[in-house]
Amino acid sequence: MRLVDTHCHLNFGDAFPDVSLTLDRARANGVDRVIVIGCDTETSKIAVELSKEFDGVYAVVGWHPNYAANYSRSELGLIEAMLSHKKVVGIGEIGLDYHWDYATIEQQRACTSDHLQLAISAGVPVVFHCREAYSDLLDWIERLPIAPEKMVLHCFGGDAMHASRATELGIYFGVDGPVTYKKNDSLRLVLASVPSERLMLETDAPYLSPEPYRGKPNEPAMVSVINARLAEVLGISVSECAELTTSNAEQFFGV
Repeated sequence: MRLVDTHCHLNFGDAFPDVSLTLDRARANGVDRVIVIGCDTETSKIAVELSKEFDGVYAVVGWHPNYAANYSRSELGLIEAMLSHKKVVGIGEIGLDYHWDYATIEQQRACTSDHLQLAISAGVPVVFHCREAYSDLLDWIERLPIAPEKMVLHCFGGDAMHASRATELGIYFGVDGPVTYKKNDSLRLVLASVPSERLMLETDAPYLSPEPYRGKPNEPAMVSVINARLAEVLGISVSECAELTTSNAEQFFGV
């Protein structure tokens, strides 16, 4: 069984002081590829460096909306330069976050808009962060004269209407630890309704550990736990779910 963690933060050194050991545990659990996601220029640089150092590690670069208060357009050239590396496979995580107030909505929109234009011109996938802002983000994407060819809603947590709208836009859905949470039947119902060829596995490590590991740091090895729960949701075997989600990740990111 081969699995892909399409969204983790091995670039957070405090959480992952020994990336080599973390990757060893991932491989022992069938996870042979991980995609490390940037949140600003510095963490994006670290993601790229990790992709250079380790086999099976890839990078996505960009500015998270919660970091947007510190973003300036001069940073975009640095992000663009990173796209030239062969193991950088997308722009992200960008988007809107209405839960926290680390950056104003205007700052988030300006930052995301710059990154969207870069992704469109470069022809690379986009990883969206969206929290309590699905309607506004989907409205925005629907209004784009040209949208990125490939888009994923990281850690999707929207309702059935959001999922339907995203499906119409060709967007993929990131499935994380919350699919395992005991009181999250509504999310499981929504994920069961979307096209299975649009589902990809993520950990968002070190965050969002799945049951029964909630309260402990997450890591890419936990993809196997998420895969097992998603298999139940979809009514297929664990191996079939692994094959499905790995194929989706390969097609989306080209890894």
